Amino acid sequence: MSPALERILTPSVNRPPRLEPADATPPRLLRGQREEVLNVFVIFTSVDATLQALKEAGTLAHQLNGRIMLVAPQIVPFPLPLTSPPVLLDWNERRLRVIANQSAVETIVRIYLCRDRWQALERLLRPHSVVVVGGAKRWWPTRESRLARRLRRAGHQVILTETE
Repeated sequence: MSPALERILTPSVNRPPRLEPADATPPRLLRGQREEVLNVFVIFTSVDATLQALKEAGTLAHQLNGRIMLVAPQIVPFPLPLTSPPVLLDWNERRLRVIANQSAVETIVRIYLCRDRWQALERLLRPHSVVVVGGAKRWWPTRESRLARRLRRAGHQVILTETE
């Protein structure tokens, strides 16, 4: 099952330039070859947890000269058509754009309307993706910690950031 809608928000242009060592020479690319950029995926869970995950992902993306992909799977219940979510898409766009502007590195926001969050993530993430998930710190298993465990079992590199 594929997501019905993928809306990609353009990244903010007020990001600092990437720092390159003075003696670094850019690699030569063959004709038709594109430079690969490392994507650090942040899965939206809640506002506070995602902000904490963005800080962690920002540090990691900066060190690896990559960018952040903020992924927000939005569940649409079965009585509704897949293209008509219960929460307005424009409202979610504005909220996620404000959250993404908190990041210090290039951040691209992707909103997916789907029936099943896990299936949407399976289709989106390449094997061995770097994923950061934010969640509340609890002694019992939370929805976020179960998601992180499931992503690890699927072969991804997962960092779980926990907030108080």
